[in-house]
Formats: sequence, structure tokens, C-alpha cells
Amino acid sequence: MLSAVEIKSPEQIEKMRATCRLAAQVLEFIRPYVVPGVTTGRLDELCHEFILDHGAYPAPLNYKGFPRSICTSVNDEVCHGIPGDRVLREGDIVNIDITTILDGYHGDTSDMFFVGEVSDEARKLVEVTREAMWRGIRAVRPGARIGDIGAAIFEFAHGQHGYGVVEAYCGHGIGREFHMPPQISHVGQRGRGRRLKPGMTFTIEPMINVGSPDCRVLDDGWTAVTVDGTLSAQSEHTVLVTDDGVEVLTLRSDETPLA
Repeated sequence: MLSAVEIKSPEQIEKMRATCRLAAQVLEFIRPYVVPGVTTGRLDELCHEFILDHGAYPAPLNYKGFPRSICTSVNDEVCHGIPGDRVLREGDIVNIDITTILDGYHGDTSDMFFVGEVSDEARKLVEVTREAMWRGIRAVRPGARIGDIGAAIFEFAHGQHGYGVVEAYCGHGIGREFHMPPQISHVGQRGRGRRLKPGMTFTIEPMINVGSPDCRVLDDGWTAVTVDGTLSAQSEHTVLVTDDGVEVLTLRSDETPLA
């Protein structure tokens, strides 16, 4: 039996728009600070202060024991990297994952950042990961199936580019809670899974590896890394199923809305 999925009211949707706008603004704010020599802990401090200054709270902080306000996942780290003393160096790639709580509602988004000049391999991986996310987003519309999203992502990232698509972590419903039904796998079959309905809000956040899709968790209990040490990238938006398609709630000012 499928778990119940919350269908947002117009008032709830407006609250989702507000918190998601803020989450997007945090990523825009932090971009100039992602340079060689900065520590991931400093990026965390800056985002923490920005979120509090805008009347919100960073959802990761103390969530199931997570010790910081953002996630910073560097190079072979797939997700849930804990900010700390690590110094970012020329050529690194880092995912910064932001989730805000504003007026009781969560907004979740992440993007990849280049630290100085990066390798062609790293640049291609990030570009493919972002496009894979957008292909998943373009599959969202009333009446579509959750499997359509994962299929669009997998067919592009693995089928066309041979990358590993992580299955251990997935997108999720979001609203008054950080993680809610439904789960959004990034590997799926077209025409399979729950039907999408207007008012649903959830994240699409593919994690794409250069090599194996498998990962392991470090001794800190949080940081997931690729099993073969290859690079990993992730891109994430929170979306709303509308009456005639999809709205990207965490859209940044440097991105173009879907037609």
C-alpha cells in the first residue's frame, strides 16, 4: 500500500515558494566565497548566518544528529559531507546542499561549484549531472509516473554517457517535514510508480558518479563516498506539480524557467 502524499493547498504552496526562494538565494550568496583556500567550515558559517539573518533556520543542523547547517561534498563525496577544517584546493568540485525552514516549511536545493580551474572530466560530469536533473524535471506533469523521472535521468546519464547513477539515495517529498512521501528514485521505468498530481512538492536530486554507482559511508556516519574513488556530482531542485506541468520552486536567478 502506498503511503499518503500531501497535496498542498494554495496557502501551503505560497509558503513553499517563500522558503524555496530563500534556499536558492543562499546558493547565490555563497558562490563568491567558494575559492581555493576556504574551508568547508567557513562556508557553513556564512550560510548559517545568512539563513538566520533572513528569519529562517537551517534544517540540517541537529537533524538526526547532523552537526552542521549545510552539507559540503567534495570530489568523491556523493552526499552528506560534514563541513569542517577541510581546505578547498584548486581543481576541487564541491556540492553545497541547502535546506531552509521558513514559516514551518522546508526548501531544499543544491548545486556544484568549481574551485578555480577544474579538469575536463570534472566539468563534463557536472554538466551531465545538471542536465540529467533537468531531464528528470521535464518529465514532471499531472498524470505522469514517478518512474518517468528516474528513467529520464538514467537514460541520459548512464545510457548516453556511461556514468553510474546512485540508487542508494533518492529525492523525496518535502513540506512541513524535511523528508516525506513520495520517494523519487533517479533510476526508474517509464509508466511505473505513483501518478503525479497537482499540489505535490518533492525534490529531484540525482547523484552521478564517473564510475560505479555504489557508495559507502565513512566513519563519521554521514559522508557517503564513491566505492572506487571516482568523482561524484549532484544537482537538486524542489519542484511543484502544477495543473499543467511543473514549477521549479528553488530556481536561481541565473537559471531559465521551463517553458
